[in-house]
Amino acid sequence: MPTYCQARLSIEQIERRVVRCRRCPRLRAYAAQVARERKRAHIDCEYWGKPVPAFGDPRARVMLVGLAPGAHGSNRTGRPFTGDASGNFLYPALYRAGFASQPEAIARDDGLELRDCLITAAARCAPPQNKPAPKELRNCFPYLLEEFDALPRLRVMVGLGAIGFAAILKVLRERGFAFDTVPFSHGAELRATNGKRAIAAIASYHPSRQNTNTGKLTVPMFDAIFRRANDVLRGR
Repeated sequence: MPTYCQARLSIEQIERRVVRCRRCPRLRAYAAQVARERKRAHIDCEYWGKPVPAFGDPRARVMLVGLAPGAHGSNRTGRPFTGDASGNFLYPALYRAGFASQPEAIARDDGLELRDCLITAAARCAPPQNKPAPKELRNCFPYLLEEFDALPRLRVMVGLGAIGFAAILKVLRERGFAFDTVPFSHGAELRATNGKRAIAAIASYHPSRQNTNTGKLTVPMFDAIFRRANDVLRGR
């Protein structure tokens, strides 16, 4: 597990390590199976079928942490939150907040760029029933630590869902930040400090179809999360 005493890896170096990862045989087998069998709607697509690396600005001050790649979204396209309903809700919000160059996320070559923002996940392989096992989350955690270390300008971490938010708190504890824990709820926020460095951790409901189609997560609710992230960056 990396420490501050070790040389920091770049985001690009971490991406290459993630793509080559074979730590979780169950997840690797499932992602590969989905890539072979494919969904009828995407039967003519070539699936990525590998661990999905982070995506975004290597000098980001904002990090988003989701749960895991979708079987027919990121596992197909190879980019977080790209090609499924969750991404169709997330990227327009990032665009409205000024963190994305366009609201559409279709494929890795669609021209989308993130500004001052990086998207990653607690697990990097698509899990069966969208439920990674605790051991699989532990296997992926060192990559999240490495990404945190690679972003010295980081000031805001947004957890998309309870597992993403829990992963953020674990990173902050591992890196010696002090904070008062708050229970997960949409819009919950805490301030973590380590010496002169301060990071705001913000919780959001995950932009899954189950949440957005039922009204548990609405566009104004989601926009408020990224408006708050911008406020923190502006010192408010």
